[in-house]
Amino acid sequence: MRAVIQRVSEASVRINGIMKGAIQTGLLILLGIEETDTAEDIEWLGGKIIRLRIFPDESGVMNRSVQEIGGEILLISQFTLFASTKKGNRPSYIRAARPEIAIPLYQQFIQRLTSEFGKPIQTGDFGADMKVSLINDGPVTISIDSRDRE
Repeated sequence: MRAVIQRVSEASVRINGIMKGAIQTGLLILLGIEETDTAEDIEWLGGKIIRLRIFPDESGVMNRSVQEIGGEILLISQFTLFASTKKGNRPSYIRAARPEIAIPLYQQFIQRLTSEFGKPIQTGDFGADMKVSLINDGPVTISIDSRDRE
């Protein structure tokens, strides 16, 4: 699994012109799911994101998690995070999981985040044409891949 995590002061997602989800201070997470991802990837990445200390404390140091600041989460599925651009100019998405594999894993990831976070999160719709808006706070953007556990 691959996630791009953005610290935001606000973010939203629209589908067919209708607001599907919106948050204020918190995290916008773009999530890509690979064919070989498992429940272990969900557990590790979900916990890592919830505990990620990228919000400022009273001294202005990034030392607080989204949970500690009472923030919100907006999760968006994005298969293009597994684009390969090695050959030619047209990206290949061969490593991205097909919907029959990705949808159940995406739903499990939503459940994991919600459980770990302790409150509901906002989401887009898997596979939909979504319009995502955000104000990146900082800017702070972090990329995490469950295969590269640093």
